[in-house]
Amino acid sequence: MNTALLWAAVGLVLVGIVHSVLGEVLIFRALRTRGIVPTTAQPLLRERQLRIVWATWHLVSVLGWLLAALLWRLAAEPPQAPLVVWTAHATGAAVAACGLLVLYATRARHPAWAVLLGIAGLLWWR
Repeated sequence: MNTALLWAAVGLVLVGIVHSVLGEVLIFRALRTRGIVPTTAQPLLRERQLRIVWATWHLVSVLGWLLAALLWRLAAEPPQAPLVVWTAHATGAAVAACGLLVLYATRARHPAWAVLLGIAGLLWWR
């Protein structure tokens, strides 16, 4: 069992949970007037634009959970199997790019950049 891949998978699950829950509480709750999808975005956005922002926000969490499931499964494979190596490197590069994007976009004021770069490190170190 590859412990680094397991921890990377757990990290991605936690990031997805925190991302969705805090997004709902801190951002979308104030924009919701009816139902689960927020609809009050004036004057900055139209309702249809806000709906896609909300869907995209949660899409990130779902894709993170998918990556976590893939890593969890690959953790049981031999660590030097070609698919394991390639998947770990590709996922590490994608997660690192996400971390660098958050670092740049928030001027290092949002802690997600450190978590994402830590997960990328686990994937490359594995």
